[in-house]
Amino acid sequence: MADVFSKEKRSEIMSKIRGKNTKIELIVFRDLRKRGVYFQKHYKGVVGKPDIALPRKKIAIFIDGDFWHGYNYAKTKKRLPKVYWRAKIEANITRDVKNRRKLQRMGWKVLRVWEHNLARQFDKSIQQIVDLLVR
Repeated sequence: MADVFSKEKRSEIMSKIRGKNTKIELIVFRDLRKRGVYFQKHYKGVVGKPDIALPRKKIAIFIDGDFWHGYNYAKTKKRLPKVYWRAKIEANITRDVKNRRKLQRMGWKVLRVWEHNLARQFDKSIQQIVDLLVR
């Protein structure tokens, strides 16, 4: 199936998609700061650049978008329009698993929070993050 947009228009649309400081991340960061939780954003000191990190405690938290990181991918891949998207999302899934395993081997505690969980159960998801960070 051909793209409904021209190459230039698709490029413009894709350029507006943020990789960090997404809306949901900013909401989580703001809430954690209100609670007095100190953390580092997009920590570059370890593999995977966790969205939230406490390097001294070796805690990494990833806030993952459902589409880009392949939540329920087995069901959704049938609806993806191109081989390109399947390859991209499968590569993201593989990279995420590899990075999580590396961090765990390095002694880090890793938590993955899905976008839909934050949207549906924000308080529960935030409490899960706080419980891990404040231990």
